[in-house]
Amino acid sequence: MPWEQPADKAPLPIKSWCTDLDEGALRQARNLQQHPVLVGHVALMPDCHLGYGMPIGGVVAADHAIIPNAVGVDIGCGMVALQTDLASDALSRDDLRRLLTQVKERVPLGFSRHKKEQSWDGFSRQRPRFIKDGAWKTARESLGSLGGGNHFIEVQKGDDGSLWLMIHTGSRNLGKTIAEYHHKKALAWCRKHGVPLPDDDLAFFPTETPEGMAYIQDMNLALAYAMENRRRIMTALAHSLESLCPFSQKRLVNIHHNYASLEAHDGKQVWVHRKGATSAARGEAGIIPGSMGTPSYIVEGLGNPESFRSCSHGAGRAMGRNQASRILDPEHCTAAMGDVVFDRWHTIRHGKLKGRPDLGEAPQAYKAIEAVMAAQADLTRPVVRLFPLGVLKG
Repeated sequence: MPWEQPADKAPLPIKSWCTDLDEGALRQARNLQQHPVLVGHVALMPDCHLGYGMPIGGVVAADHAIIPNAVGVDIGCGMVALQTDLASDALSRDDLRRLLTQVKERVPLGFSRHKKEQSWDGFSRQRPRFIKDGAWKTARESLGSLGGGNHFIEVQKGDDGSLWLMIHTGSRNLGKTIAEYHHKKALAWCRKHGVPLPDDDLAFFPTETPEGMAYIQDMNLALAYAMENRRRIMTALAHSLESLCPFSQKRLVNIHHNYASLEAHDGKQVWVHRKGATSAARGEAGIIPGSMGTPSYIVEGLGNPESFRSCSHGAGRAMGRNQASRILDPEHCTAAMGDVVFDRWHTIRHGKLKGRPDLGEAPQAYKAIEAVMAAQADLTRPVVRLFPLGVLKG
C-alpha cells in the first residue's frame, strides 16, 4: 500500500487538562501535533507525564491508522474494583495482615509467576508467530500474577460505607513482547514507504495493511489477557477475604487504560488511542487510583468530546522512580502511609542505587489526587471516594 502524505496539514491543537506539564511530555505532545495520521486535536489528561513516544495521560485519534507506542508497552494495563456488602470497618489491622499474607500465597508478585502453566480459553487463539516457546510458556505461567512497579492490590474503605477491593495490573510480559515487536515492524514500514515521522517512537501502520491488522489482532489478545489477569487476581483476593469474613459482591468494574479502539467522534470513525487514560463516556463507570497512601475514586464519565470522552487513569507521577529513591526520605515516606498496612520499602537490587530503599511508589512520588480530580471536573464525576487500608506491591 503506497503512502500519501497529507497535503499542507496544519499542526493539531493541544487541549490540556494538565496544569504542571513537564518539558519532556510537552515535547512529545508537540510531536503528536505534527503526526501525519492524527486528526482533531491532542488531548492531555491532568495526570500527563513523559512516556515512550507519546506522553502517558495522552489521548489521540488516528484516521485509518494504529500507533503501537500510543497504546503503550503494557497493553491492557488497567484497574478492577469490587464493592463488597461488608462495612468499611469490618476488618481489624490483624485481619488485614492475615488477608494480605494469604493473598501473597495465592498471587505471584513482582517477577514471580505460577509454577505451572495456567489454562485459559484465550490461549487457544492464534498464537503470534514471533512469540517463542519460552515467552509463551512465561505468558501461561504469568496469568493471574501481579507484576511489579506501580501495580498493586489494595483493600479500601469507601465513603459509601462499603469495604472495597482494588487491583491495578495488565498483560505482564505478553503485552510488552507484542508492543516491542510491532513497534519495530511499524518503524520498518514507515521507512520503507518514506513516511516522515516527528519521532521514530511514533511509527504506525495503516489499519488496512496486513501489518496493521496483525497488530490489532495481537493487541486484542493482550487486552483479553489483561482483563483475565485482573479477574483471576480479584478471585484470589475475594476468596482470601471470604475465608476471614464471608461477603457478597455488590458491584464489579474492570477497565483498561492502555489501548486503542475504533470509535465515532465528530461523525467519523477513528482509532482512539488512550495511553494512561480511561474511557469516560457519559454514565460509564471508571476507576481513578491515587498512590498507595492516598485516596482513589470510583467515577462516572461525563462524555466530554473535548477529551475524546476520556479522563485520567490515576494521580500520575510527580517524579521518576529513580529520582524518588534518590531524594525522598524513607521515614517521611513511611509517615505518609499513616495507618495503611503494607510491607516496608523494598531494597533496590541493581544499578547505581543498589542497596537503597525503593521509594518509587511512595505517596510523595505522585501528584496530589485531589488536584487531579479537580482539574477534570468537566470529564468525570466522583461517585465513591476510597481510602487505602492495606496494600500489596510487587
